[in-house]
Amino acid sequence: MFLKLENITKGYGTPQSANYQLVLNNISLEVQEGESIAIIGPSGSGKTTLLNLIGSLDHPDKGKILFKSRDITGLSKNEIVKFRNKEIGFVFQMHHLLPQCTLLENVLLPTLPDKEDTGAQQRAEALIKRVGLWEHQNKKPQLLSGGECQRAAVVRAMINNPGLLLADEPTGALDHENAVHLIDLLIELNRTDKVTLLMVTHSGELAEKMDKVFRLKDGKLDLINDS
Repeated sequence: MFLKLENITKGYGTPQSANYQLVLNNISLEVQEGESIAIIGPSGSGKTTLLNLIGSLDHPDKGKILFKSRDITGLSKNEIVKFRNKEIGFVFQMHHLLPQCTLLENVLLPTLPDKEDTGAQQRAEALIKRVGLWEHQNKKPQLLSGGECQRAAVVRAMINNPGLLLADEPTGALDHENAVHLIDLLIELNRTDKVTLLMVTHSGELAEKMDKVFRLKDGKLDLINDS
């Protein structure tokens, strides 16, 4: 099993206290390597919380998250940082590119902790060419369009060849045309590079392009479409 969530519960506040707000209630999920999965649901239902737990940015109150049979909920802080940098790629609603860095420099940021990674520059250049941003590699984000910045963010997420790509409303700040182009890029990466894709989205149109669609509502995760 590539990714498995076992009875995940997450809330905010102190458990067993009056101020505890339950967000995810005993959720289980199994994801096969190479699958593309969309998670939809109303605002405030916990979609981003779920993605943060899978990406080891947060910790569940109860339950386990297994990645390639390894319990990532039991890792130390240093182990989590190394795991996240190597195994997980993140694409957020906003690109979060550093304004003082060029596109190429932004893409290379996740490779900096590994001093022995001699192939980083070559991988970055190949990915930048692949997504059609080669002529912009030395430009800073303020000189790029929103769609170009988001494509650069996808390249940055892919630079360490992660097994899992997490996308949290990646088209939320884009117009429809750029949103379609970005989803097509994510699907291409999923199918040609075999990277497993989990995407949170409000768009039913975009969700339908994924292999499976789950709805998160009232703390529960339900499969609503399996192509």
